[in-house]
Amino acid sequence: MARKTRLPQAVDPTPLRQRWGCEIDDELLRLALVHRSWANEAGGVPNNERLEFLGDSVLSIVTAEYLYAHHPSRPESDLSRMRAAAVAQEPLAEAARRLRVGDYILLGRGEDAYGGRDKPSILSDTFEALVGATYLTVGFEATRAVVLRHLGFLLERAASNSAARDWKTVLVEYGHARGYGEVTYEVTGEGPDHARSFHAQVFFAGRSECVGQGTASSKKHAEHAAARDAMRKFGAEID
Repeated sequence: MARKTRLPQAVDPTPLRQRWGCEIDDELLRLALVHRSWANEAGGVPNNERLEFLGDSVLSIVTAEYLYAHHPSRPESDLSRMRAAAVAQEPLAEAARRLRVGDYILLGRGEDAYGGRDKPSILSDTFEALVGATYLTVGFEATRAVVLRHLGFLLERAASNSAARDWKTVLVEYGHARGYGEVTYEVTGEGPDHARSFHAQVFFAGRSECVGQGTASSKKHAEHAAARDAMRKFGAEID
């Protein structure tokens, strides 16, 4: 169990807990709702990023298991794209909006003023943090059930959405087929919390030059934009 840290909570999260439909430890629930902007203004208290990291991994295995079982004829490449489509930023933000997660997030004043409660990156990251908190409270089986309940509609439409969304997987497959080596990313960030910007560059281990660049409000989505930029360039080269 993660170390608990007492945190204030501006809004009673009980309605969110009820909509979530699964037990979450009180302190872990509060921590899952603490955005880094609020944590910084509060003097550097813990934020939800560690729970987000854990929840992202849990989501990956739950969705992979579901797609493997429900699409027995699809190859690994299709399953990878389908999984990425289901747990991308916009779909997870959609799931978070259905639960009204934004009403309960602790945000810094600047982030709140700039519409952070409906920002896809914040909503998707908080959803992942809630998954992480659930896993630490009740374990994998119960967490899998709650994830499938809230993401079932995304998994059902993943097959049709996958091709356009998972550029990181597409880039890995492209490089592997041509012997370019491992894909790596270099990411830098700048700006205040309410207007944070990340710039990513993507490289192949077998090539010295940057093959794509992208900018977004989170590291992982900047990497996605860089992979998309790279594939657009390679697509022109292929044509």
